[in-house]
Amino acid sequence: MAAALASKCSRVGRSFFGGLGNNLSGLLSGSHEMTCNTFLSQQQRTFIQTRTILKVVDNSGAKKVMCIQALKARKKGARLGDTIVASVKEAHPNGKVKKGKVVYGVVVRAAMQRGRCDGSEVKFDDNAVVLVDKQGQPIGTRVFGPVPHELRKKKHVKILSLAEHIA
Repeated sequence: MAAALASKCSRVGRSFFGGLGNNLSGLLSGSHEMTCNTFLSQQQRTFIQTRTILKVVDNSGAKKVMCIQALKARKKGARLGDTIVASVKEAHPNGKVKKGKVVYGVVVRAAMQRGRCDGSEVKFDDNAVVLVDKQGQPIGTRVFGPVPHELRKKKHVKILSLAEHIA
């Protein structure tokens, strides 16, 4: 089975690449790897916009939320520390927040890099949010993962006090 597939691929490869012979498999894997690397390096990290799926990093009961609107933010979208309106897409069965509920959240991790006053830049691997009520108080009692200290400027001190690690 594997031999038949290999011969079929080599025939297609010879006709497509003009008879490159045994170096075909190395060339294909190398070019595929190069294409993947250039795609990943060119990936644009942008603001948190409408319909962005975010991970919830507190124990409120929600797992994932979808951004509906960024409040008090630029037209482009939300950044670290901004408040958003979101819809719960996935939730734990016996949590405080149920699936389909519209909630407020504070962005605590964003994939888009942000410059700090000392010249360094902070960037996270994922987009994450902590759910809050209308007054800005967190719904959950714990916050998981790193949280940037820029939240202090945005008056989210309660979230910083609940966080495990401040980045």
